[in-house]
Amino acid sequence: MTETSLSSQSFPILVPNNSNAQPLIFFLTGIPGLKATQYWISIPFCLLYVVALSGNSMILFVVLCERSLHKPMYCFLSMLSVTDLSLSLCTLSAILGVFWFEAQEISLYTCIAQMFFLHGFTFMESGVLLAMAFDRFVTICDTLRYTTIFTNARIAKIGISVLIRNVAVMLPVVLFVKRLSFCSSMVLSHSYCYRVDLIQLSCTDNRINSILGLFALFSTTGFDCPCILLCYVLIIRSVLSIPSSEERQKAFNTCTSHISAAAILPSSTSLSSHLHLSTPSGPISSFKSNHQLFLIRDKAIY
Repeated sequence: MTETSLSSQSFPILVPNNSNAQPLIFFLTGIPGLKATQYWISIPFCLLYVVALSGNSMILFVVLCERSLHKPMYCFLSMLSVTDLSLSLCTLSAILGVFWFEAQEISLYTCIAQMFFLHGFTFMESGVLLAMAFDRFVTICDTLRYTTIFTNARIAKIGISVLIRNVAVMLPVVLFVKRLSFCSSMVLSHSYCYRVDLIQLSCTDNRINSILGLFALFSTTGFDCPCILLCYVLIIRSVLSIPSSEERQKAFNTCTSHISAAAILPSSTSLSSHLHLSTPSGPISSFKSNHQLFLIRDKAIY
């Protein structure tokens, strides 16, 4: 491929994915209008990744090594840390490659794989947060049945169910993206592969892909967020009915961090979608402080 500027990159001929021609190449984008300074801007992003990776790794290490933390809530916390680690790793190389080495080229299949894991792990976060909200709901509203509801086998089934749901939802999405044909500009507006960004470059009918994308969103995050909200509304109502002010304060303390973590996911996803932020590291790093609050507060209370 001859070297041309990204702004003038165009393909007037329709390029189908199923042809035997050379694999399609897309171009990732750094921060628009700040190319001269994006090397320095990348330093805070890199630090966010370091915080995300080290913070989640430390949480996993503490939970695995401390036997007193081998409880349902900390199992869900570990699932969330694994999800955040995976989400960081699936975009780390692409984003830092664009910022530091101007490695902007990415093949279609690599882009689809990154898109699958990026959106899949994002949806998985909401599923794990829903499980954590239900855990807090049972802890406060149905304490006597907590140990019978959250057995090790049931926790494992919850984790596997969340994983299977995300794979089942994302697989049709990426398969139909693979069938698209592309022409005109091949320049993506992010420094990682974003599904909406990719299908907008297609010359073919995107209605099926749009429907599948909406179905994936509403069947995962769109379902989880109202359920999380309902759980915490019921929790707050139950807490307010506790006669003892001391017990009421303890119950509020154990739920505050969970509510903060649950609120971060939809707000950060919406902000990223509307502002086209170049990295999803912000919400990931925000989760770290909430995770540490879980470990400190809940161990102190119980």
